[in-house]
Amino acid sequence: MSDLIAAVATGPVRSAIGVIRLSGEGAIDCADRVFRAKSGRKMADTASNKLIYGEIHNKNGETLDTALCTVSRAPHSYTGEDTAELQCHGSPAALSAVLTALFENGARQALPGEFTKRAFLNGKLDLTQAEAVIDLIDADTDLAVRNAAGQLSGAVTRRTDGVYSALLDIAAHFHAVVDWPDEDIEDFRLENYLTTLRDAENTLSALLATFERGRVLRDGVRTAIVGRPNVGKSSLLNALLGFDRAIVTDTPGTTRDTVEEICVLGGVKLRLIDTAGIRSASDAVEKIGVERSLLALRSAGLILAVLDASRPLAPEDAQIVARAAATAPTVLILNKSDLPGNLTLPPDWDGLPRAALCAKTGAGLAELSALVPALLPSVPDAPAGEILTNARQAGEVSAALSSLRDAETALLSGVTPDAVLTEIESAMLSLSRLTGRALAADVTDRIFHRFCVGK
Repeated sequence: MSDLIAAVATGPVRSAIGVIRLSGEGAIDCADRVFRAKSGRKMADTASNKLIYGEIHNKNGETLDTALCTVSRAPHSYTGEDTAELQCHGSPAALSAVLTALFENGARQALPGEFTKRAFLNGKLDLTQAEAVIDLIDADTDLAVRNAAGQLSGAVTRRTDGVYSALLDIAAHFHAVVDWPDEDIEDFRLENYLTTLRDAENTLSALLATFERGRVLRDGVRTAIVGRPNVGKSSLLNALLGFDRAIVTDTPGTTRDTVEEICVLGGVKLRLIDTAGIRSASDAVEKIGVERSLLALRSAGLILAVLDASRPLAPEDAQIVARAAATAPTVLILNKSDLPGNLTLPPDWDGLPRAALCAKTGAGLAELSALVPALLPSVPDAPAGEILTNARQAGEVSAALSSLRDAETALLSGVTPDAVLTEIESAMLSLSRLTGRALAADVTDRIFHRFCVGK
């Protein structure tokens, strides 16, 4: 893993600044071959983590850009290897030219996530911290940012390391008694460790309980906007997004297919699905649209049921709301609040949260924004950084918890200590896979494949 890699670390868009990273054997020498400091001093003779101003040249000596360069020496760098960073102007063409110059001097293109993978393999990050890097890049809400930053600082590892250490004490005591029977070692009595096992179970159970909220943080809530034709569903989608994404006309049935976009409402990431109006349709195309609307409704984690507050309640409205309320948390959207009201809601709908608004002007969206967070999974007493956000992490914690519960059952059943220790060591192995202490190479490759190039 010590060969020299390089990549543009900033996005492939025109910007004021673009950053190119180098890592591996010869990184600093390679930087010296393309970068010339105005002072004339080589980067190899410069202190680590100090920005130096100069010019970047290609193999023909032509100036490609004026830039800043900094180096970090192993092991005190992000990857644990010698690294260099060139801070250039953010023209994609200029960055490409600089990258080509580095390739001409011995570097190769970094693979997606290869810098962070090297940090993991060199012991600079454990696996939960490495996965937090991409979560931080992908974060859409303040809480998602804080949670990813907490995981990057090692919050999950600190929580599970206490459990692993306690289980290690049990295993070490057992094996010491078995392997050195003539030594003066305290007798191994499993019942003395029952409290330890239960404390470990409680810790892992509380951590696993955060996963449902973690999925909401990371992936967002699938949110279906449903209602009869022409009640303002597409107008609501546009209002929530802040731009005209869906076509809006006075003609019922304009929306024939589902339209999906992402927004943040009340600090919650929503995956909005604008659906075709739900009604009996004779048109073949509209029928397909209605079927897709019903499918979106059935798979939603949150439903915004839109009603036209300027018109009396129609039988189709009641059917749609009944279907929605039986499927997922539902908010009644009383749209067209700018018009004279003519809508009376049935008494049995009193328990459904509602928001009166005008999707055309955006009036009342703040009321809807305040309703949404309370309808979704919450995590009491879960500090930022201790919310599990991916299925791999949750799977390993769940497997460890299952092994500990089996260990407790075995202990209370009076089986031999070695049977209990088998379950305890199985739990330790799951926790090792969680942080990357024990992980197959192909699993590691799959995890880092979802990273972007340059990170």
